[in-house]
Amino acid sequence: MLFSNPRISQYLNSFVLILLMVFCEAGFSARGWAGMHAAKDPEVDNAIGRASALYKEFKTRDAVAELQRALKIDPNNLEALVWLARAQIDLGDLIPQTEADWQARRKQRYQTAEGYAQKAAKIDPKSTWAHFYAAVAMAKSAALSSVKEQIALAHEIRDRVDKSIEMDPSNGFAYHVLGVWHRRMAEIGGAKRFMALVFLQGSVPKGSMGKSVQYLKKALTYNPRVITHHLELAKTYQALGKTELAKEHLQKVETLPVQFSDDGAHKQEAKGLLEEIQ
Repeated sequence: MLFSNPRISQYLNSFVLILLMVFCEAGFSARGWAGMHAAKDPEVDNAIGRASALYKEFKTRDAVAELQRALKIDPNNLEALVWLARAQIDLGDLIPQTEADWQARRKQRYQTAEGYAQKAAKIDPKSTWAHFYAAVAMAKSAALSSVKEQIALAHEIRDRVDKSIEMDPSNGFAYHVLGVWHRRMAEIGGAKRFMALVFLQGSVPKGSMGKSVQYLKKALTYNPRVITHHLELAKTYQALGKTELAKEHLQKVETLPVQFSDDGAHKQEAKGLLEEIQ
């Protein structure tokens, strides 16, 4: 069997992970996303409001409890479902790799997140965040799955991101994903492209560094204070040899406030890249 060959399986796995992991780097922080509506039940609205406040304080587990309380009252509440999808992804990311069963536990969280997002997308097919977090959850789960599963999900994940932008062209986080995707695709060498053509029976999309810059700059037009937008744009500029532009965005990261739970790590990464360039 093709995938039973350890060397080929490892090689293909590295390729597909490059394809999938670009979908795992974005988030959101505030209520009132496109497609969201105020809850009709005051108790539901209050629970979601408390969850929003807790989430901003990085108290994700407490926020989940409030969101689940809202769903008990209104099982089809779109806002609670999307919030829960995002929160379950975060909880999965927080499971340390030092634990023996970390992969299974993370995958369970990501699959739970996907369930919430898929339900939200059925309730409102025009919800940009429902499609977006369905894609993120699937990508996170796929990265912990077999090569065959990863391949099967690759196109669906990209389709979900495209649908997210179609539903809301101002979703800056979706443009972030496309910007990183283009850089990663452009960085894939000829040998890996040949392996994909032979063993995956399909050509690897040819990413564009130019489009990477275009999409990441577009993400910044909608979310200029998001650290990861600046960090990823700096990486693209560095790949293009435009070190001064890369330094500009890395220095900007130092001045931006922490908004998401992983922003501290992103700041450290930006600091390291800036020192490397200088």
